[in-house]
Amino acid sequence: MPRAKIPRNGSSLKKQVAKAGVSSSPGTNGNHPTPADLEAEIRRRAYELYERRGCAPGHESEDWLIAEREIAARHQGA
Repeated sequence: MPRAKIPRNGSSLKKQVAKAGVSSSPGTNGNHPTPADLEAEIRRRAYELYERRGCAPGHESEDWLIAEREIAARHQGA
């Protein structure tokens, strides 16, 4: 399945995150979240970083990489 593109304006991304209703709890396969759960967490955190910067475009990749590191660190420490 192709990976969804991150919209430049962020509006539909916000809807996707809200619709997913993702929590920071582990996935349903034991103590490890599924790849879909991890991606949704990363997407939500990247959007939070985007909002914190005042919704200024142009830092999508940076936000995504920061979010990946944060989520990976959180799950490795769990």
